Amino acid sequence: MSLIKIRDMSVLETAPHSRRPIKTIIEEFDEDVIARAVRSEIERGGQVFFLHNRVETLLPTRLFLEKLMPEILIETAHGQMNSSVLEDVMHRFIHGGFQLLVATTIIENGIDIPNVNTIIIDRADMYGVSQLYQLRGRVGRSDKRAYAYLLYPEKRALSDIAMKRLSIISDHTELGSGFKIALKDLEVRGAGNLLGRQQHGEILSVGFDMYLRILDDAIAEMSNSVKDKAPEVLLDLDYSGFIPNEYISSQSDKMEIYKKISSIQTDYDLSRVVSELEDRFGPMPDEVYSLLSIAELRIICRNLYISSLREKKGKIRITFSKVSMISVDKVLRLINESKGSVRLDPLNPQILIMNSGKIGLKDKSEFIREKLKSLV
Repeated sequence: MSLIKIRDMSVLETAPHSRRPIKTIIEEFDEDVIARAVRSEIERGGQVFFLHNRVETLLPTRLFLEKLMPEILIETAHGQMNSSVLEDVMHRFIHGGFQLLVATTIIENGIDIPNVNTIIIDRADMYGVSQLYQLRGRVGRSDKRAYAYLLYPEKRALSDIAMKRLSIISDHTELGSGFKIALKDLEVRGAGNLLGRQQHGEILSVGFDMYLRILDDAIAEMSNSVKDKAPEVLLDLDYSGFIPNEYISSQSDKMEIYKKISSIQTDYDLSRVVSELEDRFGPMPDEVYSLLSIAELRIICRNLYISSLREKKGKIRITFSKVSMISVDKVLRLINESKGSVRLDPLNPQILIMNSGKIGLKDKSEFIREKLKSLV
């Protein structure tokens, strides 16, 4: 509902005082890993969730764990148990009656036991992103460091979708990352056709930012609110930019950044992308700066209702789609102050011509931006 502008969205990212991020470990199913994780937690006075989401094999799993760690007190809990028996099990666990609870996803919601700070999830490859996030949130409810072990079958290849889900959970462990995880989950699963009956889609093919832009356009068109929409700008300049491999080596990261740059619509979008680049990859080289300069030119052109900006033989021809939106006084002032480098096309008054012959590639974007900004 927020995506289609029916409801607003507010995000709470401030964690409770003293809360610490949960360390997430993705491993093949291994007896040594399980035993080490459980014993390490119990040695510091804590308790453990072992999640196995098959009621019919819950008892064999408990017997396996009792054989692996005979010194540990273990109980089971699942949704098919008698309510009074289940209540008794949970009551004893909360009060430290035993150390390890083998359970199904019945623990997913509404469980808050500060002393449980390790969760081991068997067959983590079978769960969705949101479910893994909820299950991981059952630990780390105090000021102690918590651990989440996501186990997948040994010697078995995982599907691409399962790998993506596990990667999303392991990559976003910082506090307040729920909204980021939700967006990544949206990219993996697709948001569906929000304006029609069919529920399908693959946001990943265009990127989430571009998807929102396309969605905004569709909503505006359906609500008849595109009357004064600025045209798409055609840029044809002897000037370009790109992301060198020395700056971003990962092809997937590079495509993600290209998508974000292509979806820049406002100065705020531009500053956000610049901040992200500098934060993740360091100072930008000239090639990336040039690419972002082109994005900034597009913003200015949209604000001025410029439909095309073409350069040929040292001359830049700027075509305005709506001359009525431009201040005549500002245009005349620009022409007078340019000392002949800027003039109107006598045959096409909607076209402004700039001379750029002696300007180097590095300074060209600054020259064009300076001239156009004087018209805003």
